Order: sequence, then C-alpha cells, then structure tokens
Amino acid sequence: MGHLHKSFDRRNFLRATAGTTVALAAASVTGASAATAAATPTAAAPTAATPGKLSIPKDRIGIQLFSIRDKVSAFGFAVVLAELSRIGYREIEFAGYTQSTSILGRQITLPEIRRLLDDNGLRAVGSHVGIGSLRTSLQAELDAAQILGMPHIGTANAPTNTNTVAGYLAAAEEFNAWGEAATARGLKLYQHNHAGEFAFAEDQPSVRLYDVFLRNTDPRHVYLELDVFWAYVGQYRWPGFDPAAYVRDQPYRYPLFHMKDGDSNPAQANGFDIVEFGAGDLPYEKFVRDISPRAAHIGIWEQDTAPGALPDPPGSLGAAERSYTALKGLLG
Repeated sequence: MGHLHKSFDRRNFLRATAGTTVALAAASVTGASAATAAATPTAAAPTAATPGKLSIPKDRIGIQLFSIRDKVSAFGFAVVLAELSRIGYREIEFAGYTQSTSILGRQITLPEIRRLLDDNGLRAVGSHVGIGSLRTSLQAELDAAQILGMPHIGTANAPTNTNTVAGYLAAAEEFNAWGEAATARGLKLYQHNHAGEFAFAEDQPSVRLYDVFLRNTDPRHVYLELDVFWAYVGQYRWPGFDPAAYVRDQPYRYPLFHMKDGDSNPAQANGFDIVEFGAGDLPYEKFVRDISPRAAHIGIWEQDTAPGALPDPPGSLGAAERSYTALKGLLG
C-alpha cells in the first residue's frame, strides 16, 4: 500500500493548491472555517424543538468528489482522501474512479482506492455513473460498487430527455430493470435530480414529470437522491410542490441527499446562485425539520462551482472545509 502514498505535508499541499504563499497566509482553511461558521445564520444549530429528531446524522456527513474534482485530478485520491478525513468527512460519493496517470505512472485501480478509503476511515456511499453506462455496462458498474464497498450506485442524469408522460413511463420501466439487477447484488440504485425533472410534461401540462417517475418506479428497487438545491430551483421555476414533502411521504426511498446551498438571485433564470454551504439562504433548517425522523438519510455536500471559486486559496478544499463546518453546525 505504501506506493500509493506520497509524503504528505499539509502546508506544502495547501501552498500548491493556492499557487502563492502570500495568498495562503491571508486565507487559511481553519481560520476561514471558523469565520464562516460564526457569520452565517444557516450554520446555526437547529431550534430546541428538534435535537434528537433530525434524520440526517451529523457524524456521517459526506462529500460528492465532483465538488473537488480539480484536486482529485491534480493530487490524486491518496492525498485528497487523507485531507477529507482530516476535515471530518466520513462518506464519499464518487464521480469517476480515475486520477492523473502521472501520479503513479499508471491509472489507480479500484482495490487501491478501496484501501485508501479504509486507511482513512472513509466509506464509499455511492457513485454517479452515466446513464449510458447503466445501459451498456450495468454489471461492471455493480462490480465496481461492490469492490469499493458502497451500498448505493446511481446516476445524475435525468431519467430521459423525452419530457413527455410516455417518455418518463418508458424511463421508469428501464430504471426498474436496472434496480432489480442492483437489488440482486445487494445494492440500491438511485437517480439524482436536477431542476428539469420537476417541470411539467410537454404533452400533459398538468402532470409533473418527477411525479410520473416516482409513481411508476418500484420502491423495492429504485431509490432517489434528492439534490435539495435543484429541487428548490424546480420549485422556483415550476411552483406547486414542497421538496420536503416528497421525502416525508416516502422517506425510505431517499437514502441520500445532496446538501447544496443556494443564494437568492432573481436576475438568474434558476432564481439562485450555487454557493458554499452556510453562505446561502435556502431554508435548510426548515427542510431538515419537515422531512420527519422516520428514516435516516446521509447528507452529502456538493458545490458544482467549488473548483476555482472564491475565496481562493485554497479553492475547492477550502469550500469543502467551510461547508463541512456549516453543515455539521446545522445538524447540531
């Protein structure tokens, strides 16, 4: 296993991610985390009525590696997973299993990634794979999930790009078959939403596409990862539903959440800008109270815009640490 690890010095690592030592001194990760947690109201603990009743455990906060894809590419899984463990993350959701071949002189293997997870006290909780891979390489994707020890395997693609009732019915049938195959391997197949799934069908303007998918997929085999940000964007663009109500009505179908924050921006077509967790104004305190405590859900931080985001340095890993602090504060 030693050949996977390079000598890790946090100061040198952050200097490399920052680009300049002067900028790094101006915005250390730890200092920025404390300042953000103190300054943002969404980082506050839930009200007195809710402790002990929240269904998102604070000791199982996860991260979608897409949020720090620039660091995975530049430094590799060994360095990045060690840093995420130090921050406090415990659950890892993958967005691919590759890193630069210059790091090891070859591509890293799935068993090597699994050992890195184990060495750092991390657990693979899920992975986003393309819907095309589910069609053409389903068993290989399930193999990868089992090697990494993850209980869930999913896609961030819309069920279909045919936004009609018939299109979503056909997609539901396809997901049912994939989900049954996953169940046979002891895994849960999930679909991650964006905003478009909450639009109305082109052929039946009174029917919400997400409802067609939810009602026609088998709850024994098909699960959902609610991206909370995109659900609120969907509510903004196509009003008439409450994101928390979907979870409250079928809590066991939502094992995973994407805890992505947004800041209101009426000038933006989606109504919100993606920001670090705790820096936005999405109603997360209300959301975590309203979903009910009947099932446990793993909260996974994601910020699509973190690579290259300000403040920088240290860019996406700084956003990861500040967001972890704010998310843990929310879950109290």
